[in-house]
Amino acid sequence: MLIEIDFQSEEAIYMQLRNQIIMGIAMSVIQEGDALPSVRQLADDIGINMHTVNKAYTVLRQEGFVTIDRRRGAVIALDVDKAQALAEMRNQLGVILAKAWCKDISREEVHELVDDIFDRFPAES
Repeated sequence: MLIEIDFQSEEAIYMQLRNQIIMGIAMSVIQEGDALPSVRQLADDIGINMHTVNKAYTVLRQEGFVTIDRRRGAVIALDVDKAQALAEMRNQLGVILAKAWCKDISREEVHELVDDIFDRFPAES
């Protein structure tokens, strides 16, 4: 999996890393049961601090995307608590839609954007 960090971005590096791993899962680039690189290996590959990778992995574990195994390290293991995921999404989406409303982005533009993004993910099997 190719991780690209934008060092000029205002978004924290650990969040960029977290987001790219989640996108990798959604796009089927990485699958349930796959082990992520070790903290040290990924930090060396990207050129970032090991603590930053560790923080990203910790957030992913807290959010139910990975488990931490003493032998295999961080392993993709999706927690399928759909009700919790929907509640979290509602909170996050509420803020995003409020920003859109403040910028005079229409409901139709939002729907078109959501459909465009959702269509990028593999079809359900």
